[in-house]
Amino acid sequence: MFVPLHAAASCITSSSPALRRAFYFPGAILMKKQQALRLVDTKRLDRKQWLDVRQGGIGSSDAAAAVGLCPYKSQLELWMEKTGRTPPAEDQPGQDDPRYWGTLLEPMVATAYQERTGHKVRKLNAVLQHPAFPYMLANIDREIVGVPGVQVLECKTAGEFGARLWKDGVPEYVQLQVQHQLAVTGKAAADVAVLLCGQQLEIHRVERDDEVIARLVVLETRFWEYVEKDIEPPADGSASAAKALRKLYRGNDTRLDFTGDEDLSRAFDALATLRDELEVMEDEAESLKQVIQQAMGDASKAVFAHGEVTFKRARDSTLLDTKRLMAECPDIAAMYAVTRPGARRFVLSRTSDNDARTTTC
Repeated sequence: MFVPLHAAASCITSSSPALRRAFYFPGAILMKKQQALRLVDTKRLDRKQWLDVRQGGIGSSDAAAAVGLCPYKSQLELWMEKTGRTPPAEDQPGQDDPRYWGTLLEPMVATAYQERTGHKVRKLNAVLQHPAFPYMLANIDREIVGVPGVQVLECKTAGEFGARLWKDGVPEYVQLQVQHQLAVTGKAAADVAVLLCGQQLEIHRVERDDEVIARLVVLETRFWEYVEKDIEPPADGSASAAKALRKLYRGNDTRLDFTGDEDLSRAFDALATLRDELEVMEDEAESLKQVIQQAMGDASKAVFAHGEVTFKRARDSTLLDTKRLMAECPDIAAMYAVTRPGARRFVLSRTSDNDARTTTC
């Protein structure tokens, strides 16, 4: 799940005595469970001011991405946000965004938690800051009052797709979010209340884990050094990292010679070989798919010994005939024309003494 502590030591480039103590002797800082600093009151902050505060550190919802373990956002995409290369969206999420429903339903989840457990909760209305590592921030959903065993409440909602991630308990990225909160606040435990599909409330206890927190401190420190030194973290192969690279490097007409770089040349050769293998496998998969499709005919579902296949027609859709519009009403078409930036195409050409092959990746 995490990089071992001895391996993570090589990631530290900071000379901060506090960080060295936290890594080699976690008890020196982490086990003290120091009280968090109240960085800023959020009651009077507008959205832009709140986003500005968030950009100044690693919030609990950033924690998994900062250490490279978020399924939705890569380190590279988060780095672009924190360095201002990707400006945060100042508009509130719309109803087609899960974050809209998470914010809307958060008070209801908190109320349901109180009814289920009998625990009293209250809002803090503040961004909290770690007393030793100022880039570690937290804005907890609710504080649990008067319960010795648990002090923090994290409220979540999950739709039909997201609920699958909760079938085995709290997803890893949420556990990291909560451990980050416990690190910042110095608290001993948190309850995670999740509303699944709008009708099923589950409550999970997450205990403080000082070993995990020590690793989080090390890896989040490494990420924040990327931000402070304006050094991009390595891409991780995710769709998020691919999107970030497209934004970061728009492209120009320069040419680079990597023939003397053994590592990059090996990466090129491995990619070319893998592309060839994938092309063969895709052809085989398409052939097998067509065998099944032909056997199914007009049927929409087929059952097999070890599974099933559905082959359904999508609903008819209505499209705008832009070609005809431009021909018959060019003035109107011009009024609504927008320029879409051209995308870079990654074209791999492998050459040998006998042949040359070109593949678009």
